[in-house]
Amino acid sequence: MNWISGFAIYFVIWWTVLFAMIPFGVRTQDEEGDVTLGTTASAPSGSHMGKAVLRTTIVSALIYGFFYVLTSVYGWRFEDIPNVLPSF
Repeated sequence: MNWISGFAIYFVIWWTVLFAMIPFGVRTQDEEGDVTLGTTASAPSGSHMGKAVLRTTIVSALIYGFFYVLTSVYGWRFEDIPNVLPSF
């Protein structure tokens, strides 16, 4: 794996994890008790993208590290994945 393919894999992992992490930690205006006039009570109370990006980066780095160890250290390839699953 060269640095271009490694970056591309990390980029895909990061964007996938971002959309999984966005809902965590969101509090609605109703839960905070501070509903802004003209908005719905279920709207988010504030921006939390900084925390979401930080969590996304950490989780993506862990997933990429696991992927890197499997492919570079143990030499696994995509062709080896069916050999892990039981055959029926």
